[in-house]
Amino acid sequence: MKEHTSDIVIIGSGLGGLVSALIFAKEGYSVSVLEKNNQFGGNLQTFVRDKSIFDTGVHYIGGLAEGENLYQYFKYLGIMDDLKLQQMDVDKYDVISFDDDTINYPHAQGYDNFIEQLSRLFPEERTAIETYCNKIKETCNSFPLYNLKIGDAYYGETDLLSLKVKDYIESLTENKKLRAVLVGSNFLYAGEDNTPFYVHALSINSYIQSSWRCVNGGSQISKYLIKKIRSFGGQVLKYKEVVDFGFDQGKLVSAKTKDGNEYFGTQFISNIEPKHTLKMIGENKMRKAYTKRIESIKSVISAFSVYFVFKPETFKYINNNHYHFKDVNRVWDAQNYTEASWPEGYMLSVGAKKNQTKWAENMTFITYMRYDEVEEWADTYNTVSEKEERGEAYEAFKRRKVASVITEIEKKFPDFRACIKSVHSSTPLSYRDYIGVNEGSMYGYVKDAESPMTSFLSPRTKLKNLFFTGQSINMHGILGVTISAVLTCSEMLGREYLIENINKELEKLNIK
Repeated sequence: MKEHTSDIVIIGSGLGGLVSALIFAKEGYSVSVLEKNNQFGGNLQTFVRDKSIFDTGVHYIGGLAEGENLYQYFKYLGIMDDLKLQQMDVDKYDVISFDDDTINYPHAQGYDNFIEQLSRLFPEERTAIETYCNKIKETCNSFPLYNLKIGDAYYGETDLLSLKVKDYIESLTENKKLRAVLVGSNFLYAGEDNTPFYVHALSINSYIQSSWRCVNGGSQISKYLIKKIRSFGGQVLKYKEVVDFGFDQGKLVSAKTKDGNEYFGTQFISNIEPKHTLKMIGENKMRKAYTKRIESIKSVISAFSVYFVFKPETFKYINNNHYHFKDVNRVWDAQNYTEASWPEGYMLSVGAKKNQTKWAENMTFITYMRYDEVEEWADTYNTVSEKEERGEAYEAFKRRKVASVITEIEKKFPDFRACIKSVHSSTPLSYRDYIGVNEGSMYGYVKDAESPMTSFLSPRTKLKNLFFTGQSINMHGILGVTISAVLTCSEMLGREYLIENINKELEKLNIK
């Protein structure tokens, strides 16, 4: 067994792991990131089908205009100027639609513009729309790290954490269509009846500020982060699957990889699913109450995704995302589908490429899918590095689902199938195997307004030198996971020190 030593050993190269690695590398620590797969980046991964680039999870990003919160974090990390971005339609970065309604309801960039565009369609509801926007801003201002400010990460304001988005939206207006439109992009956080309003606000705010697509995919984010990590002397290694941990007198001292290497460190950060981390660590290393609590946290539902490659010059490029529901009630109940009613809602996103023309090259379709639908194939495993076919029954299952998907899309885009060159799809098993998340969960753990502290996980585990990071800590999404990484690093470096240091660097760069 070959031995390697670093100050910080990070398991998993998702966004949380890479941001954590870069923060420590910038601070002068030696860092090793261990990734089990061929590709780095977790949900930042891209893949190619029929010579067309698709994103695994980054379909658009918010808050990247100069001075906005993700812009500031990426500027501090040193990757902002390298990113290839395309701003989405200012007047409708998202549109929301319903069966039997020809109107595409817009979500616009800029709060004043957001209010103006919706008020044209709901003129009698302008006050309600303004109140809604003010509530989002007020809520986001209550979260210090969201705004690069020093403050408590675990917010003691019970009212803030327990307010349900559904209850708040229903208190604003009696107009059922407007209610559905305001939360029509809730695929961003898998919203349901008990989802807290703060999850909605933190998810939506940055997109209203500004919305962007990554040209040729979001993997450029991991590429530039890795380049920066290496420039500070850190190492980021692939095909390094951690299969065990080493202990010395009860203290965690190393991570052991499948290829026979052992990586020793002073501090360890797990960027993989906390439930999976605890299984690897072993039940006897943690208090039973702690492991039981984490094991009992409900994971967010998974997804079925379809990736369409278009014939040349057949489908026009759409510079917005399209969210569709069968009716206004399905906004809250799309996860509770039946086999006959599936899919009850979906998101469509068109990929952006360099030198984008008026024609789209591909499109991604995403809808909810429960893990139990694919559970009969749960003992199969499939990645690029370890390919194992799941069998003809699985392929037939996917073909049936794809046929239903195309039928639904054609309700809004007639003759859609005539544009298709090739079709590819992924199920909860694909997300489970490639991303390493429990049951293929889209966004980590469920946030429940009725039990707000249940799914809050501290980055600090019950082992003194083991920490969590990633979408299951704090919030999901590009901004949420970036902040989660800052939160994790601040547990070791000191929150006040780290936030002050970030702001000092931004001041040097004249970023306000």
